[in-house]
Parts: sequence; C-alpha cells; structure tokens
Amino acid sequence: MKLITAIIQPEKLEDVKKALFNAEVCKMTVSKVHGCGQQGGYTESYRGQIHSINLLEKIKIEIAVNDNFVKPTVEAIIKAARSNNIGDGKIFVTTLDECYRIRTGEIGSDAIG
Repeated sequence: MKLITAIIQPEKLEDVKKALFNAEVCKMTVSKVHGCGQQGGYTESYRGQIHSINLLEKIKIEIAVNDNFVKPTVEAIIKAARSNNIGDGKIFVTTLDECYRIRTGEIGSDAIG
C-alpha cells in the first residue's frame, strides 16, 4: 500500500482528475495549499508598497492505492499536470504501514478498495 501525494498547479486539477478517473483511480483527497519551490514567487505593488509573494497557491492531492495502482496513478498525474514550466509540481510516494476503513473495520489493502 502506498500514499501518493501530488502538489500541482490549481488550473491543472480538472485535467488531473479526468486522467485519474480514466486510470480507474476515483478515490482522492484534494486540498488548497500554499507553497513555493524553484519558482520562488514574485513581487507586486499595492498602494505604493512593494510586497513579496513567495507562497503561491497550489493543489495537494492525496491518494491511497494498492501497489498495483502506483505506476498508473503516477503516470496519469504526470501526463495531465505537465506543462514543462517551472512550478508544475511534485509527486511523493510513501509506504503506508496500515489502513483502516472506519465504516466496516476492514484492514490493509481491503480497506483501500
């Protein structure tokens, strides 16, 4: 079992969701987050004051999958989120030690579905 965490551009969310659904990955958690990476942010002027904006809006997608779904999930996210520009995002794959489904009490791979 793996937890796939993807940080992507907000405008790519619909494309990524569609690609995941096509890869038969339908269960996910999506959050609005702020952060910066290599692009570092930008400056803007507001009422004569210069403000540094270094935390940019991003979308964080978390998906728990069984091992056989890791590669199709990662490939779908990359294909849909890539624009070949700095700031396209990152994908992290971490091992899940345990998973429990609260409603049924299922454990492990059965709980992920």
